[in-house]
Amino acid sequence: MNKLRALLLHGDPAVRSGLRDSLSHLDFMRILGEAITAYEAMELLEHIPYGVIFLGLELPGEVSGLELAQMLMGRKSRPALVFIASDESKAYKAFELEALDYLIWPAGRERLSRTVDRLRQLRSGFMQAPRPSLIPERDYGGSEEESMVQVPMGEEDEDRFLSALRQAWDYSQRGKPPEIEKLAINQDGRMVLLPFDQIVFVEAYEDYSYVHTASQKYLTSYRLKNLEDRLKPYRFFRVHRKYLVNLDMVTEISSMPGSNFMLRTAGKTRIELPVSRRRIGELKQILGL
Repeated sequence: MNKLRALLLHGDPAVRSGLRDSLSHLDFMRILGEAITAYEAMELLEHIPYGVIFLGLELPGEVSGLELAQMLMGRKSRPALVFIASDESKAYKAFELEALDYLIWPAGRERLSRTVDRLRQLRSGFMQAPRPSLIPERDYGGSEEESMVQVPMGEEDEDRFLSALRQAWDYSQRGKPPEIEKLAINQDGRMVLLPFDQIVFVEAYEDYSYVHTASQKYLTSYRLKNLEDRLKPYRFFRVHRKYLVNLDMVTEISSMPGSNFMLRTAGKTRIELPVSRRRIGELKQILGL
């Protein structure tokens, strides 16, 4: 019998430990690794074809669990996703991203069993791992009452797993991985890679955001704060609590009544965006005004 490969992705070690304890007895699934950030998970995915990821909504670093799910939408053989959450507030968004399940943690036995049933019914197309056997650990002179077991991997699995862990560790040592200068946006089941230099501005919309180009706009699941952190090195500036603008697109800054300011952007349609008073000083300094 083959086993489904599973990755535990959560920032809280207690949650990961609880998940491992709750799932380790399953005869059809094998937990093959843990990760804390989305970047670590993506690196592991490059080397290990996981069938399911148990992931938290909020992850350390710049990419949340929902944003990771959106990034994975374009993969041909993407893993099933089981979200781990503290409440139901993001359930709708998770199922919009085709989540297999959405668990409020800690989960009761009955609720967890429903998740397990869904995992059993996964399509055979999901990647699977060989079933491990248990063998006694070699005696190294410890107490006779102590015993340990090993879960050996096949050589191919072991090499891939160790290589993936090594590269994930390298990421944690040198910071975030090289940034591709494109924003992944899911549109009607297809992944659009939008170059940063085509983005005119980003507009906050509740917990979502609209990304505007010169000709159209895209509704995304990114929070404005996350995009601000990601795009700031590429000359994007938060001019207002609702707007993030590409400074290379700005053609004019005008003063308005009441000590307010407005900026205009390039393009066939001139767009005017408000600038908050507390941000105008920093903006002028950046632009050398």
